[in-house]
Amino acid sequence: MTRIGRLLIFTQGLFIEARGKHYCKPADITRLYDSKCDIARMDLKKSMKDWKFSDPKLSKLPLDPIVENYVRRNVPKSVFSVVRPTPFRTKPKLVAFSGSVLKEILDMDPDITRDGEFLDWVAGNKVLEGCIPLAHRYGGYQFGYWAEQLGDGRAHLLGEYTNRKGERWELQLKGSGKTPYSRFADGRAVLRSSVREFLCSEGMYYLGIPTSRAAALIVTDDPVPRDMFYNGRLKNERGAVVLRVAPSWFRFGSFEVLAKNKELEELKQLADFILTNNFKHIQEVGDNGYIAMFAEVCEKTAEMIAKWSVVGFAHGVMNTDNMSIGSVTIDYGPFGFVDAYDPGFTPNHSDDMGRYDLENQVNIGLWNLDKLSEAIKPLISVEKHSQLEQILQGYGKHYQDVQIRLYRAKLGLQSEIQDKTKDTASNELLVGLLLDAMETTKADFTQTFRDLSELSIQDLEEVKIPESAWGLSTCLKSTKIKEFLKLYTERLKTDGIEDEARMEGMQSVNPRYILRNWIAQTAIQRAEEDDFSEVQFVLKLLQNPFRINKEAEDRGYASPPPDWSKKLAVSCSS
Repeated sequence: MTRIGRLLIFTQGLFIEARGKHYCKPADITRLYDSKCDIARMDLKKSMKDWKFSDPKLSKLPLDPIVENYVRRNVPKSVFSVVRPTPFRTKPKLVAFSGSVLKEILDMDPDITRDGEFLDWVAGNKVLEGCIPLAHRYGGYQFGYWAEQLGDGRAHLLGEYTNRKGERWELQLKGSGKTPYSRFADGRAVLRSSVREFLCSEGMYYLGIPTSRAAALIVTDDPVPRDMFYNGRLKNERGAVVLRVAPSWFRFGSFEVLAKNKELEELKQLADFILTNNFKHIQEVGDNGYIAMFAEVCEKTAEMIAKWSVVGFAHGVMNTDNMSIGSVTIDYGPFGFVDAYDPGFTPNHSDDMGRYDLENQVNIGLWNLDKLSEAIKPLISVEKHSQLEQILQGYGKHYQDVQIRLYRAKLGLQSEIQDKTKDTASNELLVGLLLDAMETTKADFTQTFRDLSELSIQDLEEVKIPESAWGLSTCLKSTKIKEFLKLYTERLKTDGIEDEARMEGMQSVNPRYILRNWIAQTAIQRAEEDDFSEVQFVLKLLQNPFRINKEAEDRGYASPPPDWSKKLAVSCSS
């Protein structure tokens, strides 16, 4: 049975198992400024004195009555605590910024980054007039166990901004100091982890995956001690802050902490706020509104994880406190893109049991959604609880439908084969054969798909695979790849698409470049020496991941990963 076949059977029974065990195409920012764009740019703010937040709504939710900033194990009956960022002692330096986020989301001219006030704002050294900085209280299941109150231990939600397109965004600093939710931590982030989050969140956006965005990254010379692998070897690293934005920073755990503590009034206030502000298109209110919102979260979460799977992305720590109610990828920590294909790929050094491995992410998504359903049940009439279970039961099929549609595009297949009695190979069979061949030979996931997009049907049919196609050529060690190529080329001929059009279409969805750990590490090492050019180059590269870039080719960024990269490891401290 093929891998896709096994997955289909497995996910059909997913809901029962989970309950039993308790366990876009991105906006084009590469356009040259024409006269219209110049006029539009005139509206962009070049100084922090000219930019301001929109009227705050979040601060109208239940607030912690204690305003002194000290760590507390329990902050009852609150959604937020008001707390200011902790200023750094040393001067912040700009590592990189996303022109796309500044222009298209925040209505800022990129020249604003030259303003010292902008750097102090991103560092948390300066709070804008009228701003009410907040730290969010939430809970979560971590590695399958309820961890009680967690919260923003090193993040400050600065405010909300509605841009000229009418889009509402929430701005948050990560690494900006202690809050009541810092527990035993120092409230800081280091350059190493901040570079990874900055680059990956932007890279994911340009891969077409729902994600939070990163506006800017600063670094200081303030020492921050870190034990990267929790082995007692502390090392001072440099403090850094990422200014990140998302339509919402609420998580599954935002509901869970209120439900677990039976704070039902606050739970209802939160649910109504999110329904009103983040799901405006839902007309229903009350029970039906909450159910409609939950249905959308389930559907979009399934879509998000399916999109992760087809680029080989493993989040690394899918705790319920890291799952967005807006169904976007958040909290980039010990993530990774699989190199040599392994469905059990686990980038997180701390995940000893492989709970969050690449193949299991779909199952964990359902498990987490089940926990979310438990958290909102107190808001819904008992007789309607069964509707939540029905919604969960549809999760697996929706994931499968989205995943196979995405794989079909990656293989350049034009039609859906419905009649399994026909001789033409189905999408599921072709994907399963290819993944099995990659797994057996440890072929590179990203490069193999890219190789298929760069070779003609004739070369594929005659199995003329050049050494430069180092992903697909590795697959030749498996007998299954010849079976795949035979069925695949027959299917392409049946579809009847022109070869050039097929290759062009496939190259538009199969990236040549992804943020491999070794590429990120190269940029980090240079940044630690105050050379930020590689971070900036990698950002530019990830903004066009499907187009061949000569400088990237010269750097080997589309070549087999170097041997030293196999020793790299990331953990929750990453």
